[in-house]
Amino acid sequence: MTATAAARTILTRLHELMASRLHAQGKLNQVVDIIGDSLDSEVCSIYLLREGMLELFATRGLNQSAVHVTRLGIGEGLTGTIAQNTQTLNLAEAATHPEFQYVPETGEEKFHSFAGVPIVRRERAIGVLTVQHVEPRRYVEVEIEALQTVAMVLAELITNAGLVDEESLGGRSAAQVGQEVLTGLQLVKGLGCGQAVFHQPRIVIEQTVADDTEAERHRVYQAFDKMREQIDQMATHAEFGVGEEHWHVLETYKMFAYDEGWSRRINEAIDNGLTAEAAIERVQQRTRQRMREIRDPLLAERMHDLEDLANRLLRIVSGQLGTAARTGLRQDTILIAKNLGPAELLEYDKRRLKGVVLEEGSLTAHVVIVARAMGVPVIGRVRNARALMRDGDQLLLDGDSAQVIIRPGPAALEGFEARLARSREKQAAYAAQRDVEPISRDGQRIEVMMNAGLVDDTPMLGLTGADGIGLFRTEFQFMVADTLPSRERQTRLYRDVLEGAGHRPVIFRTVDIGGDKVLPYLRDAERGAAEENPAMGWRALRLALERNGLLKVQARALLEAAAGRSLQVMFPMVSEPWEFDAAKAVFEQQIAHFRRHRHRLPDEILYGVMLEVPSLAETLDTLLPRLSFVSIGTNDLTQFLFAADRADPRLAERYDWLSPAILRFLQRVVGTVRGSPVRLGVCGEMGGRRLEALALLALGIRRLSITPAAVGPIKELVRRIDLAEAGEAMQGWLAAPPADLRGVMARWAEERGIEVD
Repeated sequence: MTATAAARTILTRLHELMASRLHAQGKLNQVVDIIGDSLDSEVCSIYLLREGMLELFATRGLNQSAVHVTRLGIGEGLTGTIAQNTQTLNLAEAATHPEFQYVPETGEEKFHSFAGVPIVRRERAIGVLTVQHVEPRRYVEVEIEALQTVAMVLAELITNAGLVDEESLGGRSAAQVGQEVLTGLQLVKGLGCGQAVFHQPRIVIEQTVADDTEAERHRVYQAFDKMREQIDQMATHAEFGVGEEHWHVLETYKMFAYDEGWSRRINEAIDNGLTAEAAIERVQQRTRQRMREIRDPLLAERMHDLEDLANRLLRIVSGQLGTAARTGLRQDTILIAKNLGPAELLEYDKRRLKGVVLEEGSLTAHVVIVARAMGVPVIGRVRNARALMRDGDQLLLDGDSAQVIIRPGPAALEGFEARLARSREKQAAYAAQRDVEPISRDGQRIEVMMNAGLVDDTPMLGLTGADGIGLFRTEFQFMVADTLPSRERQTRLYRDVLEGAGHRPVIFRTVDIGGDKVLPYLRDAERGAAEENPAMGWRALRLALERNGLLKVQARALLEAAAGRSLQVMFPMVSEPWEFDAAKAVFEQQIAHFRRHRHRLPDEILYGVMLEVPSLAETLDTLLPRLSFVSIGTNDLTQFLFAADRADPRLAERYDWLSPAILRFLQRVVGTVRGSPVRLGVCGEMGGRRLEALALLALGIRRLSITPAAVGPIKELVRRIDLAEAGEAMQGWLAAPPADLRGVMARWAEERGIEVD
């Protein structure tokens, strides 16, 4: 019998059985007979998950007295192994398998061959379907496929009959009921507690057996057409840009989308009697099985592409489109996703979003930059996160240690709540610093400003008591848009930020894109190929000066938004003085244009640079007469000084911000600027860490621009320091650097009652 004929025969009889009024146990008793007859199998058994154990619910061929008596744990014996791994077993001689376990009450000692498939609901095993023969032999592929197809239908019957525990229906296996700890990559620090919500809600297939095969086939054809149309639009849309990397991704997607083998397998599943949704899921299960067996990382990645496409096709055919953001968050939430774009993250209610767990993600991903600005902790590269969690699971996200605790036990929950309480107490103490000026013990006033990139960030000025916005990242607007933002849109944003800031100053950094912040709609046609070292490539001011129109439009928008106000403009990644002069010339040209057309101009315009490229320090003295301020970008400066890519996790902790190399470099920059009217500051994560901030203040830095969450802690720190004493100590440390400068500084601070954790 062919696979199609066998499966079709079984499904036809199961369809009739499911429609009957027979009670659930009676239906299962008949199911094992139907399968046994159709596959000419001497034994057919069904085990279901009850109270965390796999219970024998129905059998043909084994002792009937074992029904509802034999129980196996998850991972126990061959049946338990199938449930634990959600994988098929096919053995000519069952006893040779290392997990084989003889169950005497079943009378199975005379049977040699064994095959079993998991009964899966919502990607988890809720039972196991097995067959056995006296004769030692491996089951042929058509028999295994028939069993797998039947298992899908059984999942629906079992669920509708309420034969498994609610925990299992919700997606938990016995092995997934208790606490579990997953570790990933720290992307954004912080603590978060909430319920798991999937960014792409899982689609639950409610009907597996088709009433009309041709109607189901027509639905799949329509879904394929729509999916292919979407991908073709992505590939041809001018605004998508398709740089070399994007092009290859889309070409792979197109290859799978038009793959006749994939569509043929789905059609064969429909021929077996499955609905369109069940057929897609059936083929997807086979893909997942293959993915587990693949060792080639490149091929595994391609199989992931097919998995993504299958999810897209399933959403189209079911009509269940959209993300969890569409329905809104109803409680404190930890968002679970394979990956996220910055625009997708911004769709969520920031008040309810307490953290994000990604299966992928990198330190320099756009979504990480936005999440940090939103104050949302993020952990990335958490393997199998979506498979190990279910909607509604309680999660504890520790962004500091890059761990997420699933279904925490009482002890873990109590400990985490204590940490949260301490964190909130500290935040409350820091919030009390809002109206307190950051004046050191020896009477020096420090400017503590905040970094921002969204209009929604401006209320944090009032909440934190920051002196202003020392770095407004204008590229955020470009990163979350599908097309290049128009001058009108840019003007509206900049005006809203200035109005939100009120009397406080705002320093706008011109757009810093390119490199690791690739905008798909700004493809560099001349350089098409991906850069080998994007961090030091065609990015920031280099790109903006070449694309003169980009900087010109931004200059007009800033000048128009700041009419009648003070405008402060900062150019990123200036390597030599002529780059600053060229960028300033673009602004001066637009100022001349405004004057000719009698447009209102800002009352004053102050220009500055970000010192990120070490070469600028060598000529900074010649540039100072044209500057109003200099802001040291410690993130990029560090990687350039050490030739260490900050996106490489192997190097992330290797080079210390408190290295004498960095501190001596900064000391030299402070010395160059000292005595001039130019304001010198630091914008970057270094200034937001208490011990590092202490070092910067000791070097003579008097302006820090940091994340809003760090403003309170740094203001409190300033009030504890005698800057003259700290400066003198720093001079000594850098003159003869100790082996462990960080440790020496920490002990120095501890002796003076300065908390620097």
